[in-house]
Amino acid sequence: MKYHITAAVITAALTIAANAQAAETRCGWIENPTPANWWLEDAENTWTIMTQGDDAGEVEGIELISDISEHEYVRTNGNYGYACACMSVETDGKQRIKKILSFRQLKLARCRADKALKFPG
Repeated sequence: MKYHITAAVITAALTIAANAQAAETRCGWIENPTPANWWLEDAENTWTIMTQGDDAGEVEGIELISDISEHEYVRTNGNYGYACACMSVETDGKQRIKKILSFRQLKLARCRADKALKFPG
């Protein structure tokens, strides 16, 4: 009996782990050039967070991205622009961020000093 319970618990844990997507830490330029358009450009890729009129809709966790204009950012279009940030996210492995788990805005100097990052714009 004890063996069956242990086996059931291990099987359940493995099933949950297999179905869970791995969180990735992505750091780079967070860009918001116009309303409802967001992406993150890191050393590996340009990750689409959301685009205006996109059928995919709003990304889960988008509310975790605070108003980037309250900290260091570059204004490019009225109240819109770009900043430096690190995010914990789940991606589709190709080009889209599917879920935002955390967001932390950084000093612009951090991204400017990173030679692996392409300058936005």
